[in-house]
Amino acid sequence: MGRRPQPQIRERLLDACADHALAHGLPDRLEPLATATGASARMLIYHFGTRDNLLRAVLGHARQRQLDSFGGLLRVRPDEPYPDTLSRAWTSITGPEGQPYLRVFGQLRESAEQRLWPDFRRTATTDWLGPLEDGLRSIGRPELATLVLAVIRGLLMDLDATGDTARTGRAFGDFVAFLASLGTSDDPSESVRLSPRSRRTMSHDS
Repeated sequence: MGRRPQPQIRERLLDACADHALAHGLPDRLEPLATATGASARMLIYHFGTRDNLLRAVLGHARQRQLDSFGGLLRVRPDEPYPDTLSRAWTSITGPEGQPYLRVFGQLRESAEQRLWPDFRRTATTDWLGPLEDGLRSIGRPELATLVLAVIRGLLMDLDATGDTARTGRAFGDFVAFLASLGTSDDPSESVRLSPRSRRTMSHDS
């Protein structure tokens, strides 16, 4: 009778593999993950079946960590206006805490890696709509979740392409100032009208 897989060992291996992927990127071979876990490549295959199954499990594990971390950053705080919460979340997401996640999941935009998680781009979008809707509801604007998410994702792509932290940070600051300037009118059309003060804020030369 063969050995039965042991869930606690599998979880320990998965934790170590996710740590390695977040620190160094997703490898294309098993050897770096075997070294990181202190196990053999054969042991990894025993617990995960195939190399691709292991890599998918590593991505899923890292993604859950990201959801837990970033989800907490986007959560409403009773003593803080939600635009301030978004500003603080941006700082963390683009800083040392968030960069490992941006790097490893940025790989999934490359055609060679899409086979590991074909539906990732859709999932990576819809995962954040709920937390943002909940947060924006605190300022009476849950319908702006798609807009806020589009701005965040667009600026993250800009940051990834250019590395210009200062410029993208200023742009997000201008956008948050726009959100803070919004009233809580029941007319949805009011949510896209900029006050003169907001237009000056968004067009100023920082």
